[in-house]
This record gives sequence, C-alpha cells and structure tokens, in this order.
Amino acid sequence: MTELLAPAGNIECAYAAIDSGADAIYLGLKSFSARASAGNFGYEELAALCARAHALGVRVHVALNTLVKESERENFINSAIAAHNAGADALIIQDIFLGAYLKKTYPRLCLHLSTQAGTNNIYGARLAKRFGFDRVILARETPLDEIKKIAAIIETEVFVQGALCTCFSGQCYFSSFAGGNSGNRGRCKQPCRKLYTIDREGFEEKAYALSLSDLSVGEDIIKLAEAGVYSFKIEGRMRRPEYVAAAVKYYRGILDGIPEKGDLSALKRTYNRGNYTKGLAFGQDKTFISRSVQGHIGEYCGTVKVVGGKYLCLSEVICRAGDSFKVLRSGKEVGGADFVSPAKGGFIISSGKRLLNGDKVFITTDSSLTSKLLGHKKLRGVNLSVFVAESEPMRAIIDGKEYCSQFIPSVASSRPVSRGDIVKCFDKVDTYPFKITYGEVEICGSPFVPASALNAFRREVYANYYSGISRAPHDKIENMLALPEIENSVAINRRSAVIARDFTGVDCDIAIFKPNDYSDPDFSGVYGFKGEKFLFIPPYFNGELFEAIKPRLELFDGVYCDGYWAVEFCRENNKKLFAGTGFNIANSISLSYLDAEYIALSKELTFSELQPLCLGNTFCLSSGNLKLMDLLYCPFGRTCKTCDRRNVYTLTDENGRAFPMRRYKLDSCAFEVYNCVPLVAVQSFTGNLSDCTLGNAAEISALSNDADALRKYFENYTSGHSKNPVF
Repeated sequence: MTELLAPAGNIECAYAAIDSGADAIYLGLKSFSARASAGNFGYEELAALCARAHALGVRVHVALNTLVKESERENFINSAIAAHNAGADALIIQDIFLGAYLKKTYPRLCLHLSTQAGTNNIYGARLAKRFGFDRVILARETPLDEIKKIAAIIETEVFVQGALCTCFSGQCYFSSFAGGNSGNRGRCKQPCRKLYTIDREGFEEKAYALSLSDLSVGEDIIKLAEAGVYSFKIEGRMRRPEYVAAAVKYYRGILDGIPEKGDLSALKRTYNRGNYTKGLAFGQDKTFISRSVQGHIGEYCGTVKVVGGKYLCLSEVICRAGDSFKVLRSGKEVGGADFVSPAKGGFIISSGKRLLNGDKVFITTDSSLTSKLLGHKKLRGVNLSVFVAESEPMRAIIDGKEYCSQFIPSVASSRPVSRGDIVKCFDKVDTYPFKITYGEVEICGSPFVPASALNAFRREVYANYYSGISRAPHDKIENMLALPEIENSVAINRRSAVIARDFTGVDCDIAIFKPNDYSDPDFSGVYGFKGEKFLFIPPYFNGELFEAIKPRLELFDGVYCDGYWAVEFCRENNKKLFAGTGFNIANSISLSYLDAEYIALSKELTFSELQPLCLGNTFCLSSGNLKLMDLLYCPFGRTCKTCDRRNVYTLTDENGRAFPMRRYKLDSCAFEVYNCVPLVAVQSFTGNLSDCTLGNAAEISALSNDADALRKYFENYTSGHSKNPVF
C-alpha cells in the first residue's frame, strides 16, 4: 500500500489534488509554515477542508515546519493542537525536540518529521522513532540504498516531483544572512535562483549556477516503492491548481498501472524547470543543474521562422487564444510570447523581444489543458433507499445507516408524493460531494408530503450522513498543559571552541577538527592539542562513510555535527555530542530535550533572544566564517576530468559579493558556501564558538574574546543577527 501526497497552497489547489486522485494532501497554516507566501489556511477553513477530504477518503497533513523561538512556543503548541482538533491526520514538524515534547505530552498526535530535519541515514530514523514520530520525510539527497535501510525502520515519505532546494535540507542560511529573510522561518527569498559566476575555467560567465532543475522521478517511483517507501510527495505549495492536478494524474497513472503511464506532456506544460532531473536518490545526472533557465520553460512545441515581419512558429501542435510561450535561443531564455492566430504550418506569436529564425518555442500556458485538468470533480458514491408511508416517519438508508424524519405523512386528499418527487428532491446534493444511486424507493399507500417537508428531510439526512463520514479519525484534545520552564544554570560558560583544519598554535578549550577528506582523513592537524577534541561530521553522512570513520573516533572525545541524527549516533557509539548551530536550537523546550555535552544555539537569534537560553554548556557562534549552505552535488556538473580540484572557489553574485565555496570529500565531492564577509558577534553571556574553516585559526582564536580586535583583523565583517532579528 502506498500514498500519493499532493501540495495544497490554497483551497483551489486542495480541491485540484483531491479531484485528481491524491490519497493525501499537505498544507500550511497562517503561521509556522515553511511556505509563508502560500495562501495557507485558517482553522475554520482547515476544518471544512478536512471534513470534505475525509468524506472522500483523503487524508490531510498540516505542516508546522519552521523554527520556533522562545516567545512563540505557546502559540506553536496551540497551533498544533488546533490543527489536530480541526481534523488534521498528521502534523509535519521540523524541530525534532519540540516534536518529542508534543508526542510525550499529547500521545494521540500523529507526527511526521519534516524533510527540514535532514534525515538521511539509519541513525536519524532510529532517533525519530524513539522520539515518537510516526513517519520521516527524507532529505532529498538520500540515496536509494539508504532509503531502503530507513524504510525498514520507520514509515518513510520521499519527494518525487517539484522544486529542489540547492542546499541540504534544513541547513540553508543564504536567504537569512544575505537578505534577512530566513528559509527556516518559511520566508526564503531564493538567492540560489540568481545569477552567479564561479572562478573556474568554463564557469566565468553569469549563469544560474546554483539553480536546480525540477525533480521528476517518473516511472522510477516504482523503484522507490520496491525500496519500501510508503508516501510519494509532490512539492509545490506555491504552484497553481493545474500543476497540482497534472502532477497527481501523472503519478496516479504510473502507480495504478494505467497503460499510458500518466501524461508527462501535461505536467511539462503546467511547470517544468530545466527539463527535469531524477534527483540525487538516483545519482547526479546531466540535467541536475539548470544553469541557463531559472523558471518554467514548459514543453517544446516548435521553431521560429520570421515571415514578413511576423513570427511564425513552425509546429504541428494545435494552439489557441490564451496560450503563452517562452522562447529559448541556444538554450537560454530570450523572453515570452503569446498566441496571435493560426497559420499555415503552425501559428503566429507575438513577443516584446526580437526573435530570430531557429529560436525554440515552448508552451508554458495551455488554456484548453487547464480546463481539462480542472474539469473533473471527485464524488463519493452514495447508495440511497427511501421509504415513505402514511402515518409513519419517512426513512432513508445510506450505507446501512438509517435516518427518520420528524414529519409524519398524512393520507393525501389530492396528489400523493411520487417516486419522481423523491428522486428529484434527493438528486439535489447541495454542496455535498455525493453521487447518488438509488436502491429502493418505496411508497406505501397514498402519503402526502409537502415539498418543504421533503426538502427538510433531505437536508437533515445528508447533513447527518456527511457529519458521520467526515469526522477525523481521532478525538480532540481539550486542554493545553502548562509549558515546562527551563532551569537556567547559575554558571556562565566561559569556554571557547574553535572549528578548524589545523590546531597548531590555536588557543582554545575545545578543538573541533574538520577534515578535508572523510573517505581518507588526515588527523595530523589536531595532534598535540591538549584540550577536548571533537570530530566535525557534516549533516549529510551515511553508508560506508560511517564504517570509515568509526575506528577513528578513538582519537576524539566526541563528535560535532549539525544533524539531529548525531544524537542517536553518539548515544549508540558512547561518544559525547557537541550539537552544532545546525540543530537550530531556538527555544527552551528543544533545549531541555537535547541530550548533548555542548550545544551551539541557533545562529539566527539576536543576543536578547539567546540570553534566556544560555546554560553552563551552551555556545554562540561569535566569529570567523559563516556557513550558508551545504551542497551535496557538484556545481560543475561532475566534469572530473577537467577539474582543477582546488579547495576553495569563489561564487560571485550580480552585486559583486564574493562567497567562498569550499570543496571537501565524502564518498564524492561536496561543497560548503560561506558568507561574503566573516562574522564578528562576540558576547560575554555564554561560550564563544569560532569557525575558522577558511581562516587562520591561530590568529583568530587569539582574538576570539576581543570584538574590537576582530573587527580590525577582518576589516569587512557582519554582526549577523546578533542585533537584527530574522523574520
């Protein structure tokens, strides 16, 4: 058994998903949604949608998948309970520790761990299961062989269609630090979709260097099913109803074994960025990066020929008024175009750009297709029997449930009620999603039933029946329990920690050693350090990498990691955990549920937001390099034969800002993107953590407690969010 799960950014998309054959839909509320710009739902609208969905056998999952600050925790928990009480079948949570609290406090909640939690290995799956989650939504980077292992541990959901985040799930801070709008708070401004240059031969021209093609696994969805995946997720809460309908119909056809295997043409015409990629579950393919095209290019339909000053699109495709197009030249966008009129050999288009012979035309809006996709309505088959007799209450039976009228028919003095009257009345289903078929319609004697009484009975029958079939499969939660309060430590953490690749001459209490190559690490850079030593492990880590690294752990007191899964890894391997900034600890509930030796608090909090969370073992990222993204793919398209294999490249945007891009080795090359200027946010209320991945650790650590000296040292710097809150 599997589930086809569709996005519902607004009510129109929700209906499109349901009507097209989705088994479940997912949506966000007005707050705590990772798609804050989507239409999203209020509680009354959610309750009405849940009722309709349940009546049609469709489940509703509500995403509360953003980071939660201390000031928001009560509102967040109230929102979770309200969504549950409105009928939500499951809640999608990013913060695994808040989820653990919710499950312990309100056991009847069904929780799914968001892809933003970055689950990509068996340790993450085990942790989610131990914390009471019913399902994990895997990171998009998780390979197929690892998916199979995880699916054997816990129910699993995997993306099969839609936009891909360029950064590893839950670890993107590009929008946050480059523009003040946090992706972890649902307000990503998508800087990854902008133009950049990279200082490597062949990549110096401006291109969409970080913009990924849309995911479309197509018939490989069957391989995911064979690997044990339960739920297949279509991304797209920001997209239109016709896209939702096309995507659902496409995958419904494949899963149900329909001979034509769904309509890929319809899907391309509703949204197609980069002509699709199979995604990293199946390995990086040639179409993974969409360097030339950022947005929707639709489906190829013809070629431009300039005739008498007009643009003729040579095509066998039938187009009509209302259709729109995108024109590409040598694979790059030229501009848009609109249908003008049919013509011999094709049709005439108009464009604000000058078009040339040979330009390729792609249809991006197919007006007739939109009507076709949204024309079907899903209805529930209802078998109805009605019995009317003199001097007895009228009776109606639906699915074995009997309903009786308060009105009692008398003997007709003129015209008794007829079968036609009853059928005509009950054919009116109002707004209910019913398709009526009739069993028995029995009339005994000559009963008189006024039209008003018959209509009232119909309304009562349908309302009661709908109430029964639209109920949520769980009881409501009546009261919210008192929130736990954090027990602040009296002691202030005065220790210093440094992330670096070489600790020669470094002055700090805790060394966090960061290798360049995890397949064959060189640990000489940490030899001789006298303090505590932690091994930096990236948030994406699985398979044979664990086997390669486990024997080396004896050199270290513990592990520093930005991935939640490290809690379980350290627990099972009896190692201390330094929970990194990627844990995004931003509230006291999460802090209290995190079992770690040391904890780096969220780097998206202001000093005033950080201080109430500080304990004797907490740290604040205060200086050095500011990591914005983890890239688990090669931005050079795996052109290994011509690669210069430098350790650091420079990614430059249209404003001239230069972002260092560090290459390191897992089982293959991966990359980290850092902020264009270093961080100086030294404070005195907890431990200071310095990231010296790219800098001179000895020089920076010597100044780590002196903000003025660091400002002089770096010259250009940012104070991050220490003073300005993230939205």
